[in-house]
Amino acid sequence: MHTLTSRCSLTFTSIFIVALAASSCSIRAEEAQPLKVAIVGLEHGHVEGFLGQLPKHSDVQLVGIADADTALWQKYGKKYSLADTLFYKSEANMIERTRPQAVLVYTSIGEHRHAIEIAAQYGVSAMVEKPLTISLEDALAIRRVAREHKIHVLVNYETTWYPSNRAAYDEVRERRIGEIRRVVVHDGHQGPKEIGVPPEFLNWLTDPEQNGAGALYDFGCYGVDLMTWLMQGETPQTVTAVVNRDKPQLYPKVDDDSTIVLQYPHAQAVIMGSWNWPFGRKDMEVYGATGYAITVAADKIRIRHEHDAEERTTEAPPLPDRERDSLAYLSAVLRGQIVPKGDLSALDTNVIVMQILDAARESARTGHSVKLSKLGD
Repeated sequence: MHTLTSRCSLTFTSIFIVALAASSCSIRAEEAQPLKVAIVGLEHGHVEGFLGQLPKHSDVQLVGIADADTALWQKYGKKYSLADTLFYKSEANMIERTRPQAVLVYTSIGEHRHAIEIAAQYGVSAMVEKPLTISLEDALAIRRVAREHKIHVLVNYETTWYPSNRAAYDEVRERRIGEIRRVVVHDGHQGPKEIGVPPEFLNWLTDPEQNGAGALYDFGCYGVDLMTWLMQGETPQTVTAVVNRDKPQLYPKVDDDSTIVLQYPHAQAVIMGSWNWPFGRKDMEVYGATGYAITVAADKIRIRHEHDAEERTTEAPPLPDRERDSLAYLSAVLRGQIVPKGDLSALDTNVIVMQILDAARESARTGHSVKLSKLGD
Protein backbone atom coordinates (compact mmCIF):
# COMPACT_ATOMS: atom_id res chain seq x y z
CA MET A 1 0.00 0.00 0.00
CA HIS A 2 2.79 2.38 0.88
CA THR A 3 4.45 1.67 -2.49
CA LEU A 4 1.17 2.36 -4.37
CA THR A 5 0.70 5.64 -2.49
CA SER A 6 4.27 6.67 -3.30
CA ARG A 7 3.78 5.85 -6.96
CA CYS A 8 0.53 7.83 -7.10
CA SER A 9 2.21 10.77 -5.39
CA LEU A 10 5.13 10.58 -7.81
CA THR A 11 2.75 10.40 -10.78
CA PHE A 12 0.76 13.42 -9.54
CA THR A 13 3.96 15.40 -8.95
CA SER A 14 5.21 14.53 -12.44
CA ILE A 15 1.92 15.62 -14.00
CA PHE A 16 2.01 18.87 -12.02
CA ILE A 17 5.59 19.61 -13.13
CA VAL A 18 4.75 18.87 -16.77
CA ALA A 19 1.62 21.07 -16.58
CA LEU A 20 3.58 23.88 -14.95
CA ALA A 21 6.29 23.66 -17.61
CA ALA A 22 3.66 23.69 -20.36
CA SER A 23 1.98 26.71 -18.77
CA SER A 24 5.30 28.53 -18.54
CA CYS A 25 6.05 27.76 -22.19
CA SER A 26 2.59 29.04 -23.14
CA ILE A 27 3.16 32.31 -21.26
CA ARG A 28 6.59 32.75 -22.85
CA ALA A 29 5.13 32.04 -26.30
CA GLU A 30 2.37 34.59 -25.71
CA GLU A 31 4.90 37.20 -24.57
CA ALA A 32 7.05 36.47 -27.61
CA GLN A 33 4.17 37.35 -29.94
CA PRO A 34 4.22 41.02 -31.04
CA LEU A 35 1.64 43.29 -29.45
CA LYS A 36 -0.90 44.21 -32.15
CA VAL A 37 -1.72 47.92 -32.11
CA ALA A 38 -3.61 50.28 -34.38
CA ILE A 39 -3.67 54.05 -34.81
CA VAL A 40 -6.90 56.03 -34.57
CA GLY A 41 -6.52 59.51 -36.08
CA LEU A 42 -3.60 61.21 -37.77
CA GLU A 43 -4.45 64.81 -36.80
CA HIS A 44 -2.20 64.86 -33.74
CA GLY A 45 1.42 65.66 -34.60
CA HIS A 46 2.64 63.35 -31.83
CA VAL A 47 1.79 60.41 -34.09
CA GLU A 48 5.20 61.02 -35.66
CA GLY A 49 6.81 60.15 -32.34
CA PHE A 50 5.09 56.77 -32.41
CA LEU A 51 5.90 56.05 -36.04
CA GLY A 52 9.52 57.04 -35.46
CA GLN A 53 9.73 54.84 -32.35
CA LEU A 54 8.08 51.79 -33.91
CA PRO A 55 11.17 50.37 -35.71
CA LYS A 56 12.88 50.09 -32.32
CA HIS A 57 10.10 47.81 -31.06
CA SER A 58 10.14 44.39 -32.67
CA ASP A 59 7.66 43.42 -29.94
CA VAL A 60 4.97 45.76 -31.38
CA GLN A 61 3.16 45.32 -34.70
CA LEU A 62 1.14 48.08 -36.37
CA VAL A 63 -1.89 46.38 -37.94
CA GLY A 64 -4.12 49.29 -38.97
CA ILE A 65 -4.66 53.06 -39.19
CA ALA A 66 -8.09 54.69 -39.11
CA ASP A 67 -8.63 58.22 -40.42
CA ALA A 68 -11.17 59.62 -42.83
CA ASP A 69 -8.69 62.06 -44.41
CA THR A 70 -6.99 60.34 -47.35
CA ALA A 71 -4.56 63.27 -47.72
CA LEU A 72 -3.14 62.31 -44.32
CA TRP A 73 -2.90 58.68 -45.47
CA GLN A 74 -0.72 59.80 -48.35
CA LYS A 75 1.38 62.12 -46.19
CA TYR A 76 2.26 59.54 -43.55
CA GLY A 77 2.24 56.57 -45.89
CA LYS A 78 4.91 58.16 -48.03
CA LYS A 79 7.01 59.50 -45.15
CA TYR A 80 7.09 56.25 -43.16
CA SER A 81 6.74 53.71 -46.03
CA LEU A 82 3.40 52.43 -44.76
CA ALA A 83 1.47 49.92 -46.86
CA ASP A 84 -1.82 51.11 -48.37
CA THR A 85 -3.54 48.09 -46.83
CA LEU A 86 -3.01 49.53 -43.34
CA PHE A 87 -5.43 52.42 -43.89
CA TYR A 88 -9.16 52.48 -43.10
CA LYS A 89 -11.68 55.32 -42.99
CA SER A 90 -13.62 53.89 -40.04
CA GLU A 91 -12.26 52.95 -36.61
CA ALA A 92 -14.92 50.25 -36.16
CA ASN A 93 -14.19 48.69 -39.55
CA MET A 94 -10.47 48.79 -38.90
CA ILE A 95 -10.88 47.04 -35.53
CA GLU A 96 -13.19 44.40 -37.02
CA ARG A 97 -10.73 43.65 -39.81
CA THR A 98 -7.42 43.79 -37.93
CA ARG A 99 -8.31 42.84 -34.33
CA PRO A 100 -5.72 44.96 -32.48
CA GLN A 101 -5.09 44.50 -28.77
CA ALA A 102 -4.92 48.27 -28.27
CA VAL A 103 -5.56 51.47 -30.18
CA LEU A 104 -3.27 54.48 -30.00
CA VAL A 105 -5.44 57.57 -30.28
CA TYR A 106 -4.03 60.56 -32.18
CA THR A 107 -7.25 62.49 -32.78
CA SER A 108 -8.05 65.91 -31.32
CA ILE A 109 -8.50 65.80 -27.53
CA GLY A 110 -12.23 66.41 -28.01
CA GLU A 111 -12.53 63.10 -29.93
CA HIS A 112 -10.86 60.94 -27.27
CA ARG A 113 -14.07 59.86 -25.57
CA HIS A 114 -15.67 58.81 -28.85
CA ALA A 115 -12.60 56.83 -29.96
CA ILE A 116 -12.37 55.05 -26.60
CA GLU A 117 -16.07 54.19 -26.60
CA ILE A 118 -15.80 52.59 -30.04
CA ALA A 119 -12.74 50.56 -29.02
CA ALA A 120 -14.44 49.50 -25.79
CA GLN A 121 -17.33 47.93 -27.72
CA TYR A 122 -14.77 45.45 -29.08
CA GLY A 123 -12.96 44.96 -25.76
CA VAL A 124 -9.94 46.86 -27.08
CA SER A 125 -7.79 48.95 -24.72
CA ALA A 126 -6.66 52.48 -25.59
CA MET A 127 -3.73 54.79 -25.03
CA VAL A 128 -4.44 58.46 -25.77
CA GLU A 129 -2.15 61.45 -26.02
CA LYS A 130 -2.30 63.84 -23.08
CA PRO A 131 -4.57 65.00 -21.53
CA LEU A 132 -7.21 62.29 -21.10
CA THR A 133 -10.04 64.40 -22.54
CA ILE A 134 -11.54 67.91 -22.44
CA SER A 135 -13.80 67.79 -19.37
CA LEU A 136 -14.47 66.02 -16.09
CA GLU A 137 -17.81 64.85 -17.50
CA ASP A 138 -16.02 63.07 -20.35
CA ALA A 139 -13.41 61.67 -17.97
CA LEU A 140 -16.06 60.08 -15.76
CA ALA A 141 -17.81 58.65 -18.83
CA ILE A 142 -14.51 57.15 -19.99
CA ARG A 143 -13.97 55.62 -16.55
CA ARG A 144 -17.45 54.06 -16.67
CA VAL A 145 -16.97 52.54 -20.10
CA ALA A 146 -13.50 51.23 -19.17
CA ARG A 147 -14.93 49.47 -16.14
CA GLU A 148 -17.98 48.17 -17.98
CA HIS A 149 -15.94 46.63 -20.80
CA LYS A 150 -12.91 45.75 -18.65
CA ILE A 151 -10.39 47.57 -20.82
CA HIS A 152 -7.33 49.64 -19.99
CA VAL A 153 -7.36 53.36 -20.78
CA LEU A 154 -3.91 54.93 -20.50
CA VAL A 155 -2.58 58.43 -21.11
CA ASN A 156 0.77 59.15 -22.73
CA TYR A 157 2.80 62.16 -21.56
CA GLU A 158 6.29 62.71 -22.89
CA THR A 159 7.50 63.57 -19.38
CA THR A 160 6.41 60.19 -18.01
CA TRP A 161 9.47 58.68 -19.69
CA TYR A 162 11.94 61.22 -18.24
CA PRO A 163 14.30 59.50 -15.77
CA SER A 164 14.75 62.90 -14.07
CA ASN A 165 11.08 62.98 -13.02
CA ARG A 166 11.31 59.48 -11.57
CA ALA A 167 14.46 60.48 -9.68
CA ALA A 168 12.63 63.48 -8.17
CA TYR A 169 9.70 61.23 -7.24
CA ASP A 170 12.09 58.80 -5.52
CA GLU A 171 13.53 61.67 -3.48
CA VAL A 172 10.02 62.26 -2.16
CA ARG A 173 9.00 58.62 -1.79
CA GLU A 174 12.13 57.71 0.12
CA ARG A 175 11.72 60.81 2.30
CA ARG A 176 15.16 62.15 1.47
CA ILE A 177 13.85 65.72 1.09
CA GLY A 178 11.08 65.49 3.67
CA GLU A 179 7.38 66.17 3.16
CA ILE A 180 6.48 68.12 0.02
CA ARG A 181 5.99 71.84 0.62
CA ARG A 182 6.07 73.37 -2.85
CA VAL A 183 6.30 72.18 -6.45
CA VAL A 184 6.93 74.45 -9.43
CA VAL A 185 6.54 73.09 -12.96
CA HIS A 186 7.45 74.81 -16.23
CA ASP A 187 6.22 73.38 -19.54
CA GLY A 188 5.84 74.66 -23.06
CA HIS A 189 7.58 76.25 -26.02
CA GLN A 190 7.48 79.35 -28.23
CA GLY A 191 4.02 78.46 -29.56
CA PRO A 192 2.60 75.82 -31.92
CA LYS A 193 2.51 78.17 -34.89
CA GLU A 194 6.00 79.48 -34.15
CA ILE A 195 7.54 76.00 -34.06
CA GLY A 196 5.71 74.96 -37.23
CA VAL A 197 3.27 72.25 -36.18
CA PRO A 198 1.37 70.71 -39.15
CA PRO A 199 -1.81 72.53 -40.22
CA GLU A 200 -4.12 69.64 -39.28
CA PHE A 201 -2.61 69.76 -35.76
CA LEU A 202 -2.76 73.55 -35.45
CA ASN A 203 -6.40 73.67 -36.56
CA TRP A 204 -7.75 71.76 -33.56
CA LEU A 205 -5.03 72.76 -31.09
CA THR A 206 -6.24 76.37 -31.30
CA ASP A 207 -9.95 75.45 -31.11
CA PRO A 208 -11.31 75.34 -27.53
CA GLU A 209 -14.09 72.95 -28.59
CA GLN A 210 -11.49 70.37 -29.65
CA ASN A 211 -8.59 71.09 -27.28
CA GLY A 212 -10.46 72.18 -24.15
CA ALA A 213 -8.38 75.37 -23.90
CA GLY A 214 -5.06 76.60 -25.25
CA ALA A 215 -1.78 76.44 -23.33
CA LEU A 216 -3.78 75.84 -20.12
CA TYR A 217 -4.65 72.33 -21.31
CA ASP A 218 -1.86 71.70 -23.79
CA PHE A 219 0.93 72.27 -21.28
CA GLY A 220 -0.77 72.75 -17.91
CA CYS A 221 -1.71 69.07 -17.98
CA TYR A 222 1.92 67.96 -17.60
CA GLY A 223 2.35 69.68 -14.25
CA VAL A 224 -1.07 68.63 -12.98
CA ASP A 225 -0.26 65.02 -13.82
CA LEU A 226 3.12 65.19 -12.10
CA MET A 227 1.71 66.84 -8.97
CA THR A 228 -1.14 64.33 -8.69
CA TRP A 229 1.45 61.53 -8.90
CA LEU A 230 3.74 63.14 -6.35
CA MET A 231 0.79 63.62 -3.97
CA GLN A 232 -0.30 59.98 -4.45
CA GLY A 233 -3.67 60.92 -5.90
CA GLU A 234 -4.66 63.45 -3.27
CA THR A 235 -7.22 65.99 -4.47
CA PRO A 236 -6.20 69.63 -3.89
CA GLN A 237 -8.44 71.79 -1.74
CA THR A 238 -8.57 74.64 -4.26
CA VAL A 239 -7.60 75.34 -7.84
CA THR A 240 -6.80 78.87 -9.00
CA ALA A 241 -5.86 79.70 -12.58
CA VAL A 242 -4.92 82.79 -14.53
CA VAL A 243 -4.53 82.87 -18.31
CA ASN A 244 -3.19 85.46 -20.74
CA ARG A 245 -3.73 86.08 -24.44
CA ASP A 246 -0.46 87.74 -25.28
CA LYS A 247 -0.64 86.86 -28.98
CA PRO A 248 -4.30 87.32 -29.99
CA GLN A 249 -3.27 87.89 -33.59
CA LEU A 250 -1.99 84.30 -33.67
CA TYR A 251 -4.34 82.62 -31.19
CA PRO A 252 -7.62 84.59 -31.13
CA LYS A 253 -9.75 81.79 -29.64
CA VAL A 254 -7.57 80.39 -26.85
CA ASP A 255 -5.13 81.35 -24.11
CA ASP A 256 -1.41 81.18 -24.88
CA ASP A 257 -0.08 81.50 -21.32
CA SER A 258 -1.35 79.98 -18.08
CA THR A 259 -0.58 79.64 -14.38
CA ILE A 260 -2.38 77.11 -12.18
CA VAL A 261 -2.04 77.14 -8.39
CA LEU A 262 -3.03 74.00 -6.48
CA GLN A 263 -3.48 74.33 -2.72
CA TYR A 264 -3.21 71.27 -0.46
CA PRO A 265 -3.36 71.24 3.37
CA HIS A 266 0.45 71.39 3.68
CA ALA A 267 1.69 71.88 0.11
CA GLN A 268 1.28 74.09 -2.93
CA ALA A 269 1.95 73.65 -6.63
CA VAL A 270 2.52 76.39 -9.19
CA ILE A 271 2.16 75.07 -12.74
CA MET A 272 3.17 77.28 -15.65
CA GLY A 273 2.13 76.07 -19.09
CA SER A 274 2.87 78.46 -21.90
CA TRP A 275 3.19 79.03 -25.63
CA ASN A 276 5.35 82.04 -24.81
CA TRP A 277 8.62 80.58 -23.53
CA PRO A 278 11.71 81.77 -25.46
CA PHE A 279 12.57 78.08 -25.95
CA GLY A 280 11.04 74.68 -25.27
CA ARG A 281 11.19 73.45 -21.69
CA LYS A 282 9.81 70.72 -19.45
CA ASP A 283 11.27 70.90 -15.96
CA MET A 284 10.14 70.66 -12.35
CA GLU A 285 11.25 71.89 -8.93
CA VAL A 286 10.23 69.88 -5.87
CA TYR A 287 10.86 71.49 -2.48
CA GLY A 288 10.50 69.42 0.66
CA ALA A 289 10.80 70.27 4.34
CA THR A 290 14.47 69.20 4.38
CA GLY A 291 15.75 69.52 0.82
CA TYR A 292 14.93 69.89 -2.84
CA ALA A 293 15.13 68.11 -6.19
CA ILE A 294 15.16 70.07 -9.47
CA THR A 295 14.98 68.25 -12.78
CA VAL A 296 17.28 69.28 -15.62
CA ALA A 297 15.92 68.16 -19.01
CA ALA A 298 15.06 64.47 -19.29
CA ASP A 299 18.00 62.83 -17.57
CA LYS A 300 19.67 65.04 -14.96
CA ILE A 301 18.66 66.26 -11.53
CA ARG A 302 19.95 68.87 -9.08
CA ILE A 303 19.67 67.78 -5.45
CA ARG A 304 20.37 69.33 -2.08
CA HIS A 305 19.62 67.66 1.25
CA GLU A 306 19.36 69.12 4.73
CA HIS A 307 23.03 68.82 5.75
CA ASP A 308 24.62 69.34 2.32
CA ALA A 309 26.93 72.33 2.01
CA GLU A 310 25.82 72.82 -1.60
CA GLU A 311 23.68 71.19 -4.26
CA ARG A 312 24.96 68.55 -6.65
CA THR A 313 23.94 67.72 -10.18
CA THR A 314 23.70 64.04 -11.01
CA GLU A 315 22.61 61.75 -13.82
CA ALA A 316 19.20 60.23 -13.14
CA PRO A 317 19.14 56.40 -13.13
CA PRO A 318 17.56 54.91 -16.27
CA LEU A 319 13.96 53.76 -16.08
CA PRO A 320 13.20 50.02 -15.95
CA ASP A 321 12.94 48.42 -19.40
CA ARG A 322 9.17 48.00 -19.08
CA GLU A 323 8.79 51.75 -18.46
CA ARG A 324 11.40 53.17 -20.80
CA ASP A 325 8.79 54.52 -23.24
CA SER A 326 5.06 54.44 -23.98
CA LEU A 327 5.12 51.26 -26.07
CA ALA A 328 7.15 49.28 -23.54
CA TYR A 329 4.74 50.39 -20.80
CA LEU A 330 1.62 49.61 -22.87
CA SER A 331 2.95 46.16 -23.69
CA ALA A 332 3.75 45.46 -20.01
CA VAL A 333 0.25 46.57 -18.93
CA LEU A 334 -1.53 44.43 -21.51
CA ARG A 335 0.63 41.41 -20.62
CA GLY A 336 -0.19 41.83 -16.93
CA GLN A 337 3.36 42.76 -15.95
CA ILE A 338 2.39 46.24 -14.69
CA VAL A 339 -0.82 47.18 -12.87
CA PRO A 340 -1.61 50.75 -13.97
CA LYS A 341 -2.77 52.28 -10.72
CA GLY A 342 -1.62 55.61 -9.31
CA ASP A 343 1.11 56.13 -11.88
CA LEU A 344 1.46 58.95 -14.42
CA SER A 345 -0.39 57.14 -17.21
CA ALA A 346 -3.06 55.41 -15.12
CA LEU A 347 -6.75 56.17 -15.54
CA ASP A 348 -7.34 56.83 -11.84
CA THR A 349 -4.60 59.48 -11.84
CA ASN A 350 -5.87 61.08 -15.01
CA VAL A 351 -9.49 61.35 -13.91
CA ILE A 352 -8.17 63.52 -11.05
CA VAL A 353 -6.05 65.43 -13.57
CA MET A 354 -9.21 66.21 -15.53
CA GLN A 355 -11.04 67.29 -12.38
CA ILE A 356 -8.24 69.78 -11.75
CA LEU A 357 -7.97 71.01 -15.37
CA ASP A 358 -11.74 71.44 -15.59
CA ALA A 359 -11.63 73.51 -12.38
CA ALA A 360 -8.67 75.52 -13.69
CA ARG A 361 -10.59 76.43 -16.83
CA GLU A 362 -13.56 77.51 -14.70
CA SER A 363 -11.30 79.53 -12.37
CA ALA A 364 -9.72 81.32 -15.33
CA ARG A 365 -13.18 82.08 -16.73
CA THR A 366 -14.68 83.43 -13.50
CA GLY A 367 -11.63 84.93 -11.81
CA HIS A 368 -12.30 82.93 -8.63
CA SER A 369 -10.70 79.92 -6.97
CA VAL A 370 -12.60 76.65 -7.30
CA LYS A 371 -12.98 74.36 -4.29
CA LEU A 372 -12.65 70.63 -4.91
CA SER A 373 -13.62 67.50 -3.01
CA LYS A 374 -12.57 63.91 -3.54
CA LEU A 375 -14.34 62.21 -6.42
CA GLY A 376 -16.48 59.19 -5.65
CA ASP A 377 -15.75 55.82 -7.15
